[in-house]
Amino acid sequence: MHLMLIADGRSPITRAWLGMLRPLGWHLTLISTYPCPAPAEVEHFEILPVAFGGLGGGGARASGTGGMRRRWRRPLQGLRYWLGPLTLGLYAPRLRQWVRRLQPDVVHALRIPYEGMLATYTPAEVPLVISIWGNDLTLHARGSPLMARLTRRALHRAAALITDCRRDRHLALHWGYAPAKPTLVVPGNGGLDLERLPTLRARLGEPWAAHLGEDESLWVLNPRGMRQYVLSDLFFQVVPLVRERLPGVRFLCPGMAGQPQAEAWVSRLHLEEAVVLLPTLPQGQLWDLFARAPVMVSLATHDGTPNTLLEAMAWGCFPVLGDLQSLREWVVPGVNGLLVDLRRPQNIAEALVLALEAPDLRRRAAEINRGLIRERAEVNRVRQEVQHFFQELGK
Repeated sequence: MHLMLIADGRSPITRAWLGMLRPLGWHLTLISTYPCPAPAEVEHFEILPVAFGGLGGGGARASGTGGMRRRWRRPLQGLRYWLGPLTLGLYAPRLRQWVRRLQPDVVHALRIPYEGMLATYTPAEVPLVISIWGNDLTLHARGSPLMARLTRRALHRAAALITDCRRDRHLALHWGYAPAKPTLVVPGNGGLDLERLPTLRARLGEPWAAHLGEDESLWVLNPRGMRQYVLSDLFFQVVPLVRERLPGVRFLCPGMAGQPQAEAWVSRLHLEEAVVLLPTLPQGQLWDLFARAPVMVSLATHDGTPNTLLEAMAWGCFPVLGDLQSLREWVVPGVNGLLVDLRRPQNIAEALVLALEAPDLRRRAAEINRGLIRERAEVNRVRQEVQHFFQELGK
């Protein structure tokens, strides 16, 4: 089978998908919507930087303009909802040219904005699969009238749909996906290789390791960084409430070092001893923190099945999450995690204290969660499901 992926080639999710597909021996083509090096797994590679993807090349974090991008991220995202869709037509001829020249059996867009929107220009005779990420329909589709229209167009064009939660499969029907068309629910990252996880784990080096504190039993990991749909301001309001009960607590925050908003909250609330703002970490170092921290927290307003949740469950890190319908597909409150009301900071703090002070609850939850990952998110199981799904579609 020849599969053409349309995806952000920089994304860990894209790289995980390519790694998951590699053992199948399929011919793989990648159309990346952001500049990046060609992955080793693909035979053909092209960059089509729709929606100003060329301005967000892989070196943004290290560039001199990185701070400006971070400061203006939200206003620019709003502007991108209006202007980004207008760029799709500029790249449509090149996409059609590549599809006709390479003749893939199936085209697969790894999310709706803007890869799935671009993929609607795939010639009609080629089956199109679209994946939905957790905020494609609940957030991005509502960004502008044009985003809503192009989301409906993408779901109407799709021959098949892959989602990472059952909720998004139901939402897709309301956005125009035909009930008779096939769907598959699998983790958005293509699954976790439980055998290789321990070998990929890597300790955090200096100077950051010195700031973590010695008592790992009071670590809380916030792996979500500064995202549009994550309530970082609420998170920092919760920290002092937890410290009132547990003065030695240490909150570890990958992806927040150098973020002006995060630094301002730490300074304003005098949280220097409680919060460690870490840079964006390599996957192995993040996994090491999942393995060592007893509790993780995510206060997101939009989510499907976040990769960080699956990784936390695989490593035995107890999840405290915002109460979203999609997360209830994985977490039974009080059994293998806690779900909190994002309108009540005090209740969030109480949940974190409860989790930190209940080792027996965490131990039982870890056993349950590892079983769920083996049953529903192990990479070999996911690969078999994906293989069957695409082969049936490509017949």
